Amino acid sequence: MPILLSLAAAVFPMLMYLLIIWKMDKYEPEPLKYVFQHFLWGAFGAIIFGIIGSEIVSSQMSEIIFDDYQFSLLQTVLVAPFVEEITKGFYLLFTVNSKKFDNLTDGLVYGGAIGLGFGMTENFLYFISYGDTLEAWIYLVVIRSGFSAVMHCMSTATLGAFFSRGKYSVNGKVFYPLLGLFSAMFIHFLWNFSVSFENTFMYGFLMIIVIVVIFFIVYRISLKHEQNIITEELSEEKDLFPLSYVPILASPARFKRGWIEEDIRKTFSNAATTLAFRKREFKRIKDSRKESYAKDIMSIRHYISTLIKHENEYEEETT
Repeated sequence: MPILLSLAAAVFPMLMYLLIIWKMDKYEPEPLKYVFQHFLWGAFGAIIFGIIGSEIVSSQMSEIIFDDYQFSLLQTVLVAPFVEEITKGFYLLFTVNSKKFDNLTDGLVYGGAIGLGFGMTENFLYFISYGDTLEAWIYLVVIRSGFSAVMHCMSTATLGAFFSRGKYSVNGKVFYPLLGLFSAMFIHFLWNFSVSFENTFMYGFLMIIVIVVIFFIVYRISLKHEQNIITEELSEEKDLFPLSYVPILASPARFKRGWIEEDIRKTFSNAATTLAFRKREFKRIKDSRKESYAKDIMSIRHYISTLIKHENEYEEETT
């Protein structure tokens, strides 16, 4: 099949998935540029290091396993999950300490973005390598876009969620990321194992569907938790803005016109939401970052007070 067609079939579904998981973060959407950086790591960095790592591990394994079938099977069900989940998750070690990475939803988004980038490049390589007939190519596009790449998204999203859990944990900063890595490897292992045998193939499809359902359930729980944070933290800001705004900010009503001057609605909503999360983070951290978060809170409050002052002046001019 034409390379450009294979490239399009690899890229467009993953970008669509990426947009979906990004848009799902209703209360504090991550900067799209930052999400895309994670996607690019999965698409290039994780792929390159994954290939290198797989070659190193496989070369060592070839010294003790001489049967070609066993060697190929172990590469698929053990080496690939072990190496690829490490290389995909490696980038999270650097981004988890960012102030943009502040809750479970962020971990799901950033981890999922890495997995989608990895799935995109891997799909393209499969399409051009094994899609030698139209039927084979279509089959690969459907299976890999609908399941294999989704597996990569779900596994690394799971790791991202555990990174988020460990970020503010006093005793679990190492435990939770390691547990997340094991969980990601296990998801990857189950998929690769199931699709390696004809009589277990359908179990792999069922597993991915179940994992996706769980993912969306966790996502909804995470969004509900964010809603509670906004309500609790902003309810303390009665001297900053009217408390009647709080239930609006913690609901889809924030996207509607009329409850505040339209010129500042989006900026005010974003600033107030960021304030809520910074306050919650300030209460949870126990290290040197506390001073930096305190400065952020003061700066955001000042910005919000400027917006409210602007709104009050506008109301006075129109009455």
